[in-house]
Amino acid sequence: MPSDDHDHHHDHHHGGHGHTHGVIDPSITTTERGIWAVKWSFVGLMITAVLQTYVVWLSSSVALLADTIHNFGDASTAIPLWIAFALARRPANKRFPYGYGRVEDLAGVAVVLTILFSAIVAGYETVQRLLHPQEVHYIGALVAASIVGFLGNELVAIFRIRVGKEIGSVALVADGHHARVDGMTSLAVLFGAVGVWLGYPLADPIVGLLITLAILRIVWQSARAVLARMLDGVEPEVIDEIRHTAHHTSGIEDITQVRARWLGHRLRAEINIAVDSQLSVKEGHTIAAELRHRLLHQLQYLDNAIIHVDPLEASGEEHHRVDAHEHDGLAAHSHN
Repeated sequence: MPSDDHDHHHDHHHGGHGHTHGVIDPSITTTERGIWAVKWSFVGLMITAVLQTYVVWLSSSVALLADTIHNFGDASTAIPLWIAFALARRPANKRFPYGYGRVEDLAGVAVVLTILFSAIVAGYETVQRLLHPQEVHYIGALVAASIVGFLGNELVAIFRIRVGKEIGSVALVADGHHARVDGMTSLAVLFGAVGVWLGYPLADPIVGLLITLAILRIVWQSARAVLARMLDGVEPEVIDEIRHTAHHTSGIEDITQVRARWLGHRLRAEINIAVDSQLSVKEGHTIAAELRHRLLHQLQYLDNAIIHVDPLEASGEEHHRVDAHEHDGLAAHSHN
C-alpha cells in the first residue's frame, strides 16, 4: 500500500473543504495494485501449467494431462477479478452513483463456486480411486509435475493473499486460497502416487479424502468472508477505529451513530456527530471536515466519510425520524 506521505499538503486554507488526496487517489492506487497482482498471478499459473504440460508430453500420462488441463482452467479464474478491478476504475455516474466496486463481490462468488467445484472433483476422484485402484506409471514424471504444480500454485497463493489483505480485497484473498487448493491437489497426487508405488493402494484415496475435507474448510471460510461483504458486513474494529478517531477530534461532544460498508475493496462510512449548539454552521462544518481528514489518514481503505453534524441537545437519529402516523395526516410534519 503506498504510504500517505503525499497527503501532507492538504489545502486547509479552503475553509476546511474536504480532503484532497494530493496527486494520487488511493482508490485508484489500490485498484491498480489489484490488477497488477491478478496479472502476475495469472502469468505465474500459466508458467506452472506450461511446465506441467512439458512433463506430461515427456511421460505421455493421461492422468497427468487431466491435472494439467485443470490447472489451465484455474488460471482463468483470474479473469472475473480482472474484470472487477477494471470496472472499479470507472468513475461513478447517475446510474451507479457509488461506482462499480461491488462487482468485486460477484467475482468473489465466482471464485468461491470454483473452489467448491474443486472440492466436488477431488471428492469424486477419491471415490473413483477407492472403487478402482489404479496402478502408477511414470512415477518420476508424476513427482516432477506434482512438485511443479504445488510450488507454482503456492507462490501465487501467498502473493494473492498478501496483496488482497493489503488492499482490503476479500475476493483476491479468496482467489489466493483457490490457488492454494490447487497446490494441495497437486501435492495429493504426489503423496497418493508414491504411496501406491510403495505398495499401499489405499494411500491414494485416503490422501484424496483429507484434501477434499481441507478444500471444503476453505470453501466455508471464503464463502463466509465474501457473503459478509455482500450483506454489508464490516469488521467491528473498523467501527471502533472510527469512534476512537472521532473521540479524539476536538469540538466533537458526542458520536451518536457510526455506520460503514464495503464497496469492493473500498470503505464508505456515515457518522453522526454532536457539537456545541452555539457554534456557527461554518464552525460545525470545519469540525466535520477535520474528522473526515483524520479518518482518511487513519483508515487506509476508507474511500469517503459522510459526516452529519447535530447540535448537542438534538443529537441522535430519533430527532431525525419522522413517525408513520405523523406522516399520514401531514399535520405534525409536512413536506409541503
